[in-house]
Amino acid sequence: MASGWQFHQDATPTPGEVEAMVAVLEGRHGAWAADVAEFFSTLHSLKGDAGRSWAWAGVAELVRRNAEARLGEQAP
Repeated sequence: MASGWQFHQDATPTPGEVEAMVAVLEGRHGAWAADVAEFFSTLHSLKGDAGRSWAWAGVAELVRRNAEARLGEQAP
C-alpha cells in the first residue's frame, strides 16, 4: 500500500489533518501527547525541515489547548 506522505512536497497540513493527528496522539500517548509532538517538531527542525517542524508545533499547541479546555470544564 502506498503512503500519502511525500518527502519533498509541501508539509502544510490541513486543519482536518492536524485534528486527526491530535486525536491519534492523545489516544496513544495521553498526557504525553504534546511532548511527543514537540519531539517531532524539534527533530524536523534539527534536520532543517522548517515546514514539518512548524506543522508539529501546531499539533503540540492544539493538544495543549485541548488539555486546558478539559481542565476548564472540570472547574467548579
